[in-house]
Amino acid sequence: MAARLSTKGHHMLKFVIFLQSFLSEPVRRDDKGATAIEYGLIVTLIAVVIIGVVTGIGLALRGQFTTVLGSL
Repeated sequence: MAARLSTKGHHMLKFVIFLQSFLSEPVRRDDKGATAIEYGLIVTLIAVVIIGVVTGIGLALRGQFTTVLGSL
């Protein structure tokens, strides 16, 4: 009976290894997900910089308009 269990275990182990290799192969070959995340981070950084610049310009213009309004 022990020999019988080890034989079944051996076939099951081979099947699990095959299944793992079969399922993980596309993941190893496909690195588009990592590239998409990198591009997403770059776009986020650019958006944060744009928001900061526009906010700074807006505050400067607000000050200028306040000065003009005060002199009228």
